[in-house]
Amino acid sequence: MAQIIPRPAATLILLRDSEAGPEIFMLKRSPSAAFVANAYVFPGGGLDAADHKALDRVRGLTQTQANRRLGVETGGLAYWVAAVRECFEEAGILLAEEESGAPLDPARADALAVHRTAVNAGTLSFGDLLEQERLAIPAQNIAYFSHWITAPGRPRRFTARFFVARAPHGQHGSHDDGETVASEWVRPALALDRCAKGEIELVHPTRISLTDLARFPRADEAFAYASSRIDIEADASCWANGKEGRKLFRRNDSPYAEVHWSDPEEAGDTSYDLVPGVAKRLDRYVTRLIAPNPGMMTGPGTNSYLVGEAELAVIDPGPAIDSHVDALLAAGEGRIKWVLCTHTHMDHSPAARRIKEATGATVLGRPAPKGTSQDQGFSPDRILEHGERIRLGAFTLRAIHTPGHASNHLCYLLEETRMLFTGDHVMQGSTVVINPPDGDMLAYLASLRGLLDEDLAILAPGHGYLIGRPHKEVNRLIAHRLGREEKVVAAMRKLGPATLDELVPAVYADVSPKLHPVAARSLSAHLGKLASERRASESEGRWRLQS
Repeated sequence: MAQIIPRPAATLILLRDSEAGPEIFMLKRSPSAAFVANAYVFPGGGLDAADHKALDRVRGLTQTQANRRLGVETGGLAYWVAAVRECFEEAGILLAEEESGAPLDPARADALAVHRTAVNAGTLSFGDLLEQERLAIPAQNIAYFSHWITAPGRPRRFTARFFVARAPHGQHGSHDDGETVASEWVRPALALDRCAKGEIELVHPTRISLTDLARFPRADEAFAYASSRIDIEADASCWANGKEGRKLFRRNDSPYAEVHWSDPEEAGDTSYDLVPGVAKRLDRYVTRLIAPNPGMMTGPGTNSYLVGEAELAVIDPGPAIDSHVDALLAAGEGRIKWVLCTHTHMDHSPAARRIKEATGATVLGRPAPKGTSQDQGFSPDRILEHGERIRLGAFTLRAIHTPGHASNHLCYLLEETRMLFTGDHVMQGSTVVINPPDGDMLAYLASLRGLLDEDLAILAPGHGYLIGRPHKEVNRLIAHRLGREEKVVAAMRKLGPATLDELVPAVYADVSPKLHPVAARSLSAHLGKLASERRASESEGRWRLQS
């Protein structure tokens, strides 16, 4: 069944100050409205063709700047026009200024309200009204705030850009007694409280927007926050099936990126379950099988990936568990020609030998460092170098050396789709343990920064779901590690010379004590990094900061 293409739309969140704090103008949709009936919303609606003809009435923003701001190829400025037009139609508030740049006088705004019905009915275009009255839209006073796309399956779908602006002085607004039946200025926290009590209905984007803006004590501060937002990501709700039935996922839900990647047509028939032994097709080239080795360090289990079409490569064959090896061989259907390992920890590489014995596949990767508890039986037919391209049938994998979690760690980039198989360099849902001496925090951070130079579309980790927005995730991991390092330094400054055991509870106060023995390994790596940088030193088991 073909999905409805979302219609471009614009929504305007109006802010004003009150003695109790900032208020937001909200409208109650009519019970008979075709979209979100009865819900309290902000003024907004779909873009009209005429909005694109009123661009010469916009000040403070060019078309090129608007396109870049919204991340669109063309037509970005029309969203600002539509936001102001819809606000005038639905709320009776005209966010405009005189051509001279002077603010719109409240009395003049009241006189212009007579045109609201004609604009709403389409008998007078909003652009013509602005032209006749010699008014302009002050785009510099309207901040792009968020992007929401209606979930598939709805009779009406919108790709709606939300904007934030301070309400013009002296304009108080009113509903139109058509599509909207009530209106009010309300503090965000109060609207959320009324929703929680069941007194009013708020749809998800409205609720999230109110929550975000409720933090600010003044309208100017809320507007400054909205203006500072960059790299705004669309929240495109998506459906998937699983053992708990059909579920809707949003941007911050763990399965979100994987559902979008594996279901580009929005059919809603992909699975959100992470089930060991069940092959899941992720895209044209890639199928995932999860090993039956769930645990604190492995999450749902180790991800093994079959990559290719007529001929297949297995990336990270996982542990040598009979049922897992059998499942990989069955899914490969006699087509497995290569086995690649990201590293030689015991949950990633031991099955390589079994698969080679069964298929004659060529094994690629890097051997385990001598004297470690890693898979000393892993014997690659070819040792891969950083940047080496491996032509495997109709597709190409490029090896990227990413030491840190393990000194021999490799990521593999499928160049045809820009999917990066990250092993344990990047994990979904948690941070990886950096365990010296083979684990190295300094090398790990350098390897993460190296990924920022790569053109990546999606991350396929060694554990958990696919990860979207690769550069954003890598930057988050870097910031997280550096934030933890700051806690290490702060703890050492507070405690003075301290042992590892004394530092752990201070540095990892936000982590369950049950995980402190594991956290101690990464703490050792942080201390090793500080020592390498001559910022800390150890003597007789106690660590101290260097002056």
